[in-house]
Amino acid sequence: MTVRAGRELLSIPGPTNVPDEVLSAMHRPAVDIYTGSLVEVTMSLLDDLRGLFRTRGRTYIYAANGHGAWEAALTNVLSRGDKILVLESGRFATGWGAMATTLGADVEVLPGSYTHAVRPAEVEARLRIDTGHEIKAVLVVQIDTASGVVNDIAGIGRAIRAAGHPALFMVDAVASLACMPFEMDTWGIDVAVAGSQKGLMTPPGLSFVAASERAVSAHRHANMITPYWDWTFREGEEHYQKYCGTPPEHLLFGLRKAIDMLKAEGLPAVFERHRLLAGATQAAVAEWSKGGTLDFSILDPAERAPSVTTVLWNGETSGQPLKALVDYARDKCGVVLGTGIGALGGRAFRIAHMGHVNAPMVLGALAVVETALSALAVPHGSGGVQAAIAHLARNVKP
Repeated sequence: MTVRAGRELLSIPGPTNVPDEVLSAMHRPAVDIYTGSLVEVTMSLLDDLRGLFRTRGRTYIYAANGHGAWEAALTNVLSRGDKILVLESGRFATGWGAMATTLGADVEVLPGSYTHAVRPAEVEARLRIDTGHEIKAVLVVQIDTASGVVNDIAGIGRAIRAAGHPALFMVDAVASLACMPFEMDTWGIDVAVAGSQKGLMTPPGLSFVAASERAVSAHRHANMITPYWDWTFREGEEHYQKYCGTPPEHLLFGLRKAIDMLKAEGLPAVFERHRLLAGATQAAVAEWSKGGTLDFSILDPAERAPSVTTVLWNGETSGQPLKALVDYARDKCGVVLGTGIGALGGRAFRIAHMGHVNAPMVLGALAVVETALSALAVPHGSGGVQAAIAHLARNVKP
């Protein structure tokens, strides 16, 4: 017997739930790629992406996932042999660094942890001893969906400036753009990357890069450049050059609708919605953790991401393998939880609360987790869902 009939609920940190309005916007014939409405859509999207990144710099759209945006960012501003500093706080910054190694960069990792955010003071200390300015770029993620951490990007930017170091500041905002504030120009970011499938509520397949004038200047001397990712080609006059070929039309129509929805809600309200739903999720996990089986990956509540919560699983006290919880939620109740990845593979699950998500969706996912814990007789503190409800009741006023 199951109770999963109905719409399956994705509670994974990407791809996220796609609004019906976005799906409807994509359900239309293909159009001319050289003139007319599609050109207008492209120009409006490039402009609105500047607004989302909060930059006066240039923006680029790629038919690619977030890893494509990583490669576009690296190849456009670096040369083979350049030294870069990667700030570890989970899986994804080091993954970006591994790509840079493959492309010919000399990569150094500033060691971090799956338990806490990057320490800006450590970044400043490392850059201060680089008196020859061998480090050409600093790479970090704003939110790492493996660990569930949110890094202090503004603080890291201040640390780079305090060290008096000229390295380019490059930030992955894939899991944070349109989920929390991002201030590219104010925070001194030179290159930022994002994807369509998380806070931007659009199916996977689009990625974005924003570049400061310093990044554009570095581009003029970079020798990693390859034709598909090349910013210079994409600045050409012909519309097809914006995509290095045929535009991904229907994804662009979907993204246009998604950004219109974000603008209608208002970014401050979008950010507050994410903050409140994250708080509700974390209130539930805090109650469940009293049973000794579950706990947070990120120790400091202030460093927990507003878009995803990573929950550790203590196999010694659970009485069940973690897979049993994930399977029960999906197969019996129709809720798809994220599994642990990177160093937390098999040791954690993840609850996403990003993008097209509201209170009943999050409360429903939390209720299914609590149902699974009870059905599987996993030791846990009771009242997690009630704690989530109480959190929202305190913060969402009539």
